[in-house]
Amino acid sequence: MKKFCVLCCISISTWAQNPTQASPYFKSYNDQIILSTYLIDTSNSFEIIDQSSGTPVRLNLNPNRRTQLGAQLSYRFVDISGGISPKFFEVNKDNSGSKFFSINTRLYVQKWMQSFLYIYQRGFYVSYTDREIGFPELASTKIGGSTSYVFNDKFSIRTLANQKQWQTKSAGSFIPSISFYYTNLDLNDDSNNPHSDIYTLSLAPSYYHNLAISQRFLIGLGLAAGAGLTWIDRDCYPLYEFSSNLKIGYNTDRFFTYLTGNSINFIQNEQANVRLNDQVSTVKFALGYRFDPPEKLKTFFDHLNKK
Repeated sequence: MKKFCVLCCISISTWAQNPTQASPYFKSYNDQIILSTYLIDTSNSFEIIDQSSGTPVRLNLNPNRRTQLGAQLSYRFVDISGGISPKFFEVNKDNSGSKFFSINTRLYVQKWMQSFLYIYQRGFYVSYTDREIGFPELASTKIGGSTSYVFNDKFSIRTLANQKQWQTKSAGSFIPSISFYYTNLDLNDDSNNPHSDIYTLSLAPSYYHNLAISQRFLIGLGLAAGAGLTWIDRDCYPLYEFSSNLKIGYNTDRFFTYLTGNSINFIQNEQANVRLNDQVSTVKFALGYRFDPPEKLKTFFDHLNKK
């Protein structure tokens, strides 16, 4: 049970509005129970560039990647998923002792979207030139999120985030976001500087577009570029943010499948003698099915929604 909890990936989404409003540009499935199974790979990697000697020295900190197999249940404002990292996946076989745990939440209030992210991972490989050294005790913790505003009512951001809506006519939107993250890197040893505290604040304008190839096929794209500040152990430096999002999906009123990939990149300005670049990436493949809820469950949620 301890290993299951440590390797578990939990996602909870909530709505502070009724997203079932009719629109000719997207269809809502909020009143149906949605069951799905998925494969997901999430990681937070780092690049350290030491420029103090004049010649840049690069160190790549890559976590022991884990492919997770999970299941998800969604209905109305409840969206919960959990997964494990089974050993029959080749990428998981050499990760003994490493740990990974993440929580993702989203809150929608009319045109506003608030996301929250927590990632803990332990066990890294540090790459330098042609050498790779294992650091099984090196751990990273990231906590933070972003606040976004969707300008276009015809664009469904939920089509990219989940399967409770589906874009039926092509539409896009300008979506500015402000994000804040705290990251801790800990060597877990007895050295004088066993850990570093990193704070990141950025503003990133973005554009997202759902291309409805047909009523059933869709390609969703999103790009963001922005700038901000990072504080590393009390030293402040400028940084750049580049983010991307891709979704390829097939949907009917009952069955759906999709492949998504997204990344968030924070690149530190060259003013710092020691630069720290930060990347969060996720790849997910899912299969799912929708069905009508039992009448008692629907009545209960109707009453809860009024409250």
